[in-house]
Amino acid sequence: MAELVYRPVVGAALTMFKALDLKIDTQGSEHIPRTGGAVLVSNHISYLDFIFDGLAALPQKRLVRFMAKESVFRHKVSGPLMRAMKHIPVDRSQGEHAYKHALEALRSGEIVGVFPEATISESFTLKSFKSGAARLAQEAGVPLIPMALWGTQRIWTKGRPRNFKRAHIPVTIRVGEPVEAPADQYAGAITRRLRDRVQELLEAAQRAYPVRPKDAADTWWIPAHLGGTAPTPEQLKAAGK
Repeated sequence: MAELVYRPVVGAALTMFKALDLKIDTQGSEHIPRTGGAVLVSNHISYLDFIFDGLAALPQKRLVRFMAKESVFRHKVSGPLMRAMKHIPVDRSQGEHAYKHALEALRSGEIVGVFPEATISESFTLKSFKSGAARLAQEAGVPLIPMALWGTQRIWTKGRPRNFKRAHIPVTIRVGEPVEAPADQYAGAITRRLRDRVQELLEAAQRAYPVRPKDAADTWWIPAHLGGTAPTPEQLKAAGK
């Protein structure tokens, strides 16, 4: 079936990124399968992460169906677009419906994108992973594809103003080798293995990132354990976040 909305939206995003002069460095796209189902799993540090995750699949000529909060689908602008692009709404009070929808998509050969941290990490470190991605992969009999993003938090993240100026911001994307999800293994063990792999990719993306903060005021996007001024996970937990 023709993608009458998804491909034009991708084209619009690429045009916007070119206008902003974003420096996008992607490695590992070859790990995304050209055919068949897969669960694409990424860290989550920005409101725009799903766009960059989707871009990583383009070299393989794949479109990713993302699981996203149901409220996004109620918005008068984003709602019709999300539905037309066949993304999957997640109502946390009725999670089984979204799970079934994602499972059907995987079994029909789609790639489903999941953020297993569930929310944006304001510390820019990995939060704990929920096991839904592993359970989906197990039940559908498809691989998990780990990936990590770095730099997207500098464009638009929680608690910070959007930066849609021509700021030449680098974005580093790293995609890893598939993680298998055997049906006879405990989903929690697979999830821990998956999180470890995403952590490795995140550290690789951070090492490869080509710029450093300009001054002390520009350290907000660097995690505290790397010498930045982003809040620590402990501080966020104490604040109820």
